[in-house]
Amino acid sequence: MSNGTHKKQLILNAFVESCSGHQSPGLWQHPDDHSSEFNDIEHWVELAKLCEKAKIHGIFIADVLGGYDVYRGPRNLEPAIISGAQWPVNEPLAVVPAMAAATKSIGFGVTVATTYEQPYHLARRLSTVDHLTKGRIGWNIVTGYLDSAARNLGATEQPAHDDRYAVAEEYMKVMYKLFESSWRDDAVVLDRKRGIYTEPSRVREINHVGKHYTVPGPHICQPSPQRTPLLLQAGTSKAGKTFAAQHAEGIFVAGHSPSVVAKNIAEIRQMARDQFGRNPSDIKFMALICPVIGRREEEALKKFNQYQRYGSIEGALALFGGWTGIDLSTYGDDEELRHVESNAIRSAVEAWSKASPSVPKWTKHTVAKHITIGGLGATVVGTPEQVADEFERWVEEADVDGFNIAYAIKPGSFVDVAELLIPELRRRGLFWKDYAIPGGTYRENLYLTKGQTGPLPSHTAAKYRWKAGVEALDHTIPE
Repeated sequence: MSNGTHKKQLILNAFVESCSGHQSPGLWQHPDDHSSEFNDIEHWVELAKLCEKAKIHGIFIADVLGGYDVYRGPRNLEPAIISGAQWPVNEPLAVVPAMAAATKSIGFGVTVATTYEQPYHLARRLSTVDHLTKGRIGWNIVTGYLDSAARNLGATEQPAHDDRYAVAEEYMKVMYKLFESSWRDDAVVLDRKRGIYTEPSRVREINHVGKHYTVPGPHICQPSPQRTPLLLQAGTSKAGKTFAAQHAEGIFVAGHSPSVVAKNIAEIRQMARDQFGRNPSDIKFMALICPVIGRREEEALKKFNQYQRYGSIEGALALFGGWTGIDLSTYGDDEELRHVESNAIRSAVEAWSKASPSVPKWTKHTVAKHITIGGLGATVVGTPEQVADEFERWVEEADVDGFNIAYAIKPGSFVDVAELLIPELRRRGLFWKDYAIPGGTYRENLYLTKGQTGPLPSHTAAKYRWKAGVEALDHTIPE
C-alpha cells in the first residue's frame, strides 16, 4: 500500500452516466433510487454538491452514442429499452456548467468519442466548458464500440478497432495544435486604450493536413485555464495501451479482481517510460468498483440482497452484449460459459471465478446476476472497514491509484461512500481532508501541484504549448 515511505493518497471519482441505472441495470426500480431523474438539472447539481462536500476528486461521466442491441439480436433494442439498460441516455457535457456553478473544486470527466466528432468542433466545446468551469474539465477519450452508433452517424458498422486508434492518434495531434499551438498564452490583451482585444501576431493557423483531417485553424477559442483538458482514457487492448501510454493522464480500468488489471497497468507504465519518456507514476489508474456498505456486515448483506431483487437479468445481458459483442441468448441456460469458444467470455468468467469462488457454475444467468450490481467491475459488500481493506488490496496487488465508484442506487450509494467509507479512508491516511488546491483545476488536484494547469513537461502535449513572450518564429508547431 505504501509508495516509498508514504501511503498512496487515493483518487476517487463518482462514476455515472446521463441515464438510469448505469452499471446496475434495473435498480431504477428500487424505491430509494433516483437515477431515473437524470433529465432534471437539480438531480445533477445535488450530486455535484454531495460529492464536493465529501471532497471526491471528480464526477466521471460515461457515454454511449447508440443502444445495446446485440442480445437477442441482431439489431434488437427491445431488452435495453424495456429494462432501461443505458437507454435512454442524454448528452453528458450539457450538465457540467450547472454542476460547476454550484461547486468550487470538483472536476468533471466527460466521455466523448473521437470517431464521430470533428476535432475542430470538439476543441471548441471542451475549451468553452473549461472556461466555464475555471479549468475543471477532463476528457475521457474513447473511440466507440457500438455498431448501433455507427449506423446513425454515417457508417454501416464501427471502423476496425486498430483503425479507430490510428484515427485517434491523428485526432490528438490536431487537438494539441488547436489547444496549445494556435494561441500564445498572452494573446488576449484587452487593451482598451488601443482598442485591441487580441494581439493578432499571437494567433496563428495550425495548417494541419493529414490522412484523416485537414484543419487550418486557428482554434476559435482563446486559451482556457487548462488549455488541454485533463486527459482520461479507458482502452486496454494493444492499440489502446499504446495510445494510453502516450496520451493519458488518468486511465480507467475494469475487472472483478486486482489480478485481472495488474498486468495491463504494469505494461502501460513500462511502455510510458520506455517508449514515450514519461514518469510511470504520472499516469493515474482508477479501477471500477461498486461498494455496498453497511455499518455492520449484516446490514451491508441485507442491502446487497435487496438490490439483487431489483436487478434486471435481461438488462444485464443487453449490456454484456454491447460490451463484448457476444449474444448470450445463443447459449443454453445451464451451459457453463468458461467452456465456450469465446476468449472474451472465458477470460471474464475466469476472473469472476477467482473473485467469487462461491459460485459453483458460471452460466449466462449467473453472469447476468453478477453484472446487475456494478457491471463489469468489482462489487464489494461489507462494513466501511471491510470495503477499505478491499481498496487497499487493489492498490497493493494491482498498483491502482484510485477508483471510479459506480452506484447500486443513486444517490444512496454515494451518500454511503461519503458518510461511511471516506471517514474510514481518512482514518487510514488514504484520503485527503480537503482538495489540495481549493478552487484549482482538475489537473492541479489530480497531481497535487498548484500551477500545474497544463500537461506535465514530459507529456507529449507539452511540446505544443506556445508560451507567453515567445515569438511565432521561435516556436514551431510540432507534427
